[in-house]
Amino acid sequence: MFLIDSHCHLDQLNYNELHKNIEDMLKKSHKNSVKKFLTVSTSISNFYNIKQLFDKYNSVFYSCGVHPLYCQKEIKNFNQLQVLSTNKRVIALGETGLDYHYSIQTKEIQQYFFRKHIQIAIQLNKPIIVHTRNAIDDTIRILKEENAEKCGGILHSFTENDVIAFKLLDLGFYISFSGIITFKNSIQLRNTLKKIPLENLLIETDAPYLSPVPYRGKENQPAYLLDIAKHICLIKEIHLEKFAKIIKNNFYTLFKF
Repeated sequence: MFLIDSHCHLDQLNYNELHKNIEDMLKKSHKNSVKKFLTVSTSISNFYNIKQLFDKYNSVFYSCGVHPLYCQKEIKNFNQLQVLSTNKRVIALGETGLDYHYSIQTKEIQQYFFRKHIQIAIQLNKPIIVHTRNAIDDTIRILKEENAEKCGGILHSFTENDVIAFKLLDLGFYISFSGIITFKNSIQLRNTLKKIPLENLLIETDAPYLSPVPYRGKENQPAYLLDIAKHICLIKEIHLEKFAKIIKNNFYTLFKF
């Protein structure tokens, strides 16, 4: 079996206490059939750090982008985004998007950065990874206005309803589910998952965040993707190995392998 973690932050894992080193983390992941990783950058400086740590690991791919919460801090570095994103190991732009939950005061610069990510993604023919929180209407509007269907992309750690899901599907986007789908109170989210076609799904850990049941309260890691996959298989009533093949194909299609 072959699972792919489509969104994680491998540089942020605890290599002092939970893992001996990067190799130890990868070994644990492989034991649970997680064999490829898209580690997502949240700033330009973060991208440089990721590249330094993981360049020698062929199973790790990168995104390059500025998280909406870091837009203000990254104004001086933002002009590097396009050049850095031409790197062959960079298979996506982001994570980008809008987050009004923590930073409504920076709406304008968030929207500017979001638009620029989409424009560069279209130029480079690479998809975008979208983060949205308390901002879904503006997120959908900007995706449409910037013709994001030309680059395609993924809404990561999806928590919206089925109406939003199908607006994204209409744009040719994929929808990724994280450990949130395993939470007891995620009833609406599970109902939405049931309606989304398998060919539009991806899965992620968002490690070190959002640990799935039964690891809630502990730091997340890519090895736990197997638990998320099993949970989704129960909801979608599909065999795990068949599901893994579909998800692998979806990942390869979106990220142009």
